[in-house]
Amino acid sequence: MAMAFTYGKRAAVPAGVIGLLFALTLISMQQQGAMANKNFSGGNWQYNWPPYKHQNATQPKKVVVGGDDKWDFGFNYSDWAQKNGPFYLGDTLVFKYDPPNDTTFPHSVYLLPNYWSYVKCDLRWARKIADVNQGGGDGFELVLRWWQPYYFACGERSGFHCRNGTMKFSVMPLIRWN
Repeated sequence: MAMAFTYGKRAAVPAGVIGLLFALTLISMQQQGAMANKNFSGGNWQYNWPPYKHQNATQPKKVVVGGDDKWDFGFNYSDWAQKNGPFYLGDTLVFKYDPPNDTTFPHSVYLLPNYWSYVKCDLRWARKIADVNQGGGDGFELVLRWWQPYYFACGERSGFHCRNGTMKFSVMPLIRWN
């Protein structure tokens, strides 16, 4: 069915086109989230089977975001997520950061609603899940409960910490097969 563009009139979009766009959106979201998971090669659709398993694949793990560097400005968390994945449903991410003081930048944790908000560091529809004081002590914990992409960013300084490209990362938790 060929559709011509007409100025001033609204043309109907065939359902097949909408379905195709929806499928492509889901695929791109899966690939972006899976980039933080090892043994994924999205470019040519090759998957390593069985999936990579961390040492205790049957037990959820608790992971400090950034490891010894914690949640801090100037550390590349996308690289960290790629090197420390895969992450599984039930795993807990722990965000540790110093409370605001004269020698540190304040930090927070935002959960971004979609891929485009993540790419652009658009915090307008993001949900603040940890404020500047929640990262002290044992840190703020978030359990990966849903099979969906999670997009995290620091929202301080009007999103500058995210926009410089380092204080953001995405995770697509895998399903445990054990």
